[in-house]
Amino acid sequence: MMKRMMLLGLLALALPMAAFADSSTDFNASSGTLAGNSAGLSYTGSELVSITSGSGIVAGNLGSVTFTTGALSSGSVQFGGSFAAGGTFTIVSSGLNGAPPAGTIFTGSFNSAVSWTLNPNGPVGTAMAPNEYLLSGNVTGTWSNGTSGSGNITLTLYNGKTTFMGSALVNSADTGFVGSTVPEPGTLGLLGTGLIGLAGVIRRKLKA
Repeated sequence: MMKRMMLLGLLALALPMAAFADSSTDFNASSGTLAGNSAGLSYTGSELVSITSGSGIVAGNLGSVTFTTGALSSGSVQFGGSFAAGGTFTIVSSGLNGAPPAGTIFTGSFNSAVSWTLNPNGPVGTAMAPNEYLLSGNVTGTWSNGTSGSGNITLTLYNGKTTFMGSALVNSADTGFVGSTVPEPGTLGLLGTGLIGLAGVIRRKLKA
């Protein structure tokens, strides 16, 4: 009886152990809108298009990344500066295409000032290029499995030849986490075959 209980306990532990793994994980979002003023910036309407981890890359409609910053602490919204720490930062998974289970998988905030930089010569370094704005900051928070996580985000938008006037479409938003216990993409899709195999082993053990 004791042997049977130990084997069944092993099966029960297989799901949460397989669903999360220590790795460096990158979340890449596109589109969405960055809006705000001196009271703070907010990023909404994004599409999480890829997640890269030690298991590889999954892509598609994977969820969304949203955040808000603290108030402007130096410089200006139009020409660059910095926003105060705080605000909110959230990653939501769609549960599709190998993404982690559907729902909010990370909640946190900015743990230091958020940099807001204007490059008037644009991404190709010429005066004819659009204004390029770069937002970058560090975040800390909690994953859906209860563990803490920290990472950084870099957001890019090109705003034509005008300066930022309160709202603009985002080109890309990349968030990287290193050494966090992250809900690993694609793992749940493999659980079916893995648990079937484990169940077979346990069945043979119980019959022995």
